[in-house]
Amino acid sequence: MALLTSPVTGQTQTGLTSPTYTLTADSAPDSNGQQYAVTALGGTQTGVVAHSNSSPFTLTYWKPKFVRLKGRVGANGYSLINNPVNSYKLVTRKGVSPLTTAPSEIMTVTTTITVPAGAEGNDPLSIRAALSAHFGALDQSSSAVGTLAISGVM
Repeated sequence: MALLTSPVTGQTQTGLTSPTYTLTADSAPDSNGQQYAVTALGGTQTGVVAHSNSSPFTLTYWKPKFVRLKGRVGANGYSLINNPVNSYKLVTRKGVSPLTTAPSEIMTVTTTITVPAGAEGNDPLSIRAALSAHFGALDQSSSAVGTLAISGVM
């Protein structure tokens, strides 16, 4: 199942006008990942470059290699003992240049989702609500988070 379709419409950021990102399926670093390389840019993104070996621009989704099951139920019948979590991630890597004459270095953006084992079956709508709010907040604050990453001022 492909998690993304190309192109991806970027969110509002100062200095970018109608940004889009053309994706090409790529090989993830491990079998439990699904990766895309940003092979072309749309809109106005002056100075931004698409993926290359020397300056990567990738998005990688990760799932657990082994899904963990619900822990044991305690003697009281309702508490879990050592309940594990299953972690899912989206990692974006982008080559950025710290100096005009310097080679690119990798900037990494990671969203990690940890779901207590058993919640996916018992409370799926709450999981979806948490993700909806999280991604909505990122969408709404995209430009402000960009300013924060550049200026350090919140």
